Amino acid sequence: MATELKLDSKLDLAFERTTSLPVEKIWKGWTDPETLMKWFCPKPWKVTECRIDLRPGGEFYTLMQGPEGEIVPNNGCLLEVVENKKLVWTNMMTQDFRPMVTDSMGFPLVATLLLTKTEKGTFYQAIVRHADEEGRKKHEAMGFKEGWGLAFDQLVDLMKS
Repeated sequence: MATELKLDSKLDLAFERTTSLPVEKIWKGWTDPETLMKWFCPKPWKVTECRIDLRPGGEFYTLMQGPEGEIVPNNGCLLEVVENKKLVWTNMMTQDFRPMVTDSMGFPLVATLLLTKTEKGTFYQAIVRHADEEGRKKHEAMGFKEGWGLAFDQLVDLMKS
């Protein structure tokens, strides 16, 4: 199942999984703030605030808290919303496409979530595009694949319960 986006190995990171859950449950996990707060960070991190205005130009905001009290705000803007199929956001803008001077992660990105309905559930793809190699390397070193994997497992467990 190929992605519709051309990936650049120097700039992009990708995460793929399959699950028996229907796309509607994965979509709800990503778009309902109360649900997202329960799974979005690999434990022991947690999301203490979340706002999602589900429309192009809408806010996508999470406030993450680490086990030692670290606070990481993530401000973003939704760029594309296709129900049960595609969610695209960036940390380079805030709501209503307002450019931001800086971002909380330390590197600009555009993230795309693609959900494909399969006979047995959902094929899940997350693609994060970075402005430069330094940003991609920094994101990878933060544990991109491990973190997205743990968070995905938490999402699946939550939505199965």
